[in-house]
Amino acid sequence: MESAKKYEVSVSTETRYIADQSDEAKDRFVFSYTVTIRNSGTIPAQLISRHWIITDSRNEVQEVRGLGVVGAQPLLKPGEDFEYSSGTALATPVGTMRGSYQMVAEDGTQFDAAIPEFTLSVPRVLH
Repeated sequence: MESAKKYEVSVSTETRYIADQSDEAKDRFVFSYTVTIRNSGTIPAQLISRHWIITDSRNEVQEVRGLGVVGAQPLLKPGEDFEYSSGTALATPVGTMRGSYQMVAEDGTQFDAAIPEFTLSVPRVLH
């Protein structure tokens, strides 16, 4: 049980629809999202890479993999947060994102930090 707490990262998100960059007539819906990554474990850990699964309401899936986030590979000490904002475009007014960050702890242990699924939605489309 103790080792599970050693390597623990929590992820929270906030989303926003960007109407002025969207073109609903051409099925282009743009969203921004802000992610807060918190090292809730007991050992420093560095974010190395990311894996996103983006799904629109037609079940079209985009997978995005890459090093770091917004050009950074932050090292988080226990209790530290790292926040960044990015964006994506969908062909439908509603979709979801989920994924994981690949982390390396100070002791060399590699582990994944899950990004819980969150919804992207044009305002007033979902109840």
